[in-house]
Amino acid sequence: MSRTLYTLCGADSARPFSPHCWKTVMSLRHKGLEFAEAPLPFTEIPKVENGATKIVPLLRDGEQLVADSFAIALYLEETYPDRPSLFRGEGGKAMARFVEGYSQMVLHTAISRIALLDIHDMLAPVDKAYFRTNREERFGKPLEQVAPDRAAEIAAFPAKLEPMRHMLKFQPFIGGERPLFCDYIPFGALQWLRITTGSIHLAEDDPVRLWFERCLDLYDGEARAVA
Repeated sequence: MSRTLYTLCGADSARPFSPHCWKTVMSLRHKGLEFAEAPLPFTEIPKVENGATKIVPLLRDGEQLVADSFAIALYLEETYPDRPSLFRGEGGKAMARFVEGYSQMVLHTAISRIALLDIHDMLAPVDKAYFRTNREERFGKPLEQVAPDRAAEIAAFPAKLEPMRHMLKFQPFIGGERPLFCDYIPFGALQWLRITTGSIHLAEDDPVRLWFERCLDLYDGEARAVA
């Protein structure tokens, strides 16, 4: 069975950066499933699979098309139950939903403000125009005014990870001794920050940074290999 994962990139297709796509890359590796990654710029996404989606990740698994990182994780869990579990039961699914809410409402909000102009600068001209129009409509102001004091945003970022530091006092991964999908959610967020800005803006000995480094090393360091 052939699998294709459509992901998001800028002008450099070797640097896919979407946090949601990284969740799915890690989920597929967790399950030990082979796939071909097809990175796309923003304006090319609606053109694939007969216009099946305007967002990525989008997974083509044989005859099946599945969009949304959480929906893909649930699909993989149901379709490949003999492979390592992404959730280890209903409790793991519920925990992942909670982590998803924390990541998207707290981490993504902060990262968006830190990385907004970096993302814009990674894009080809046609995608820069799309991104600027789309995000300025979303924020109601020019990109340059969304986070005028980037240094202050970076300084405030570590405090937003305090819940993770507390958990990591007791175990190496959010999922326990081994990672689960709930780990790949905030990992995707920090990988997004790393690829777009060049740093996750945490101290070398920060427990969250040490957890992130462990995640980068998973699956033969595939995530670490992206500059």
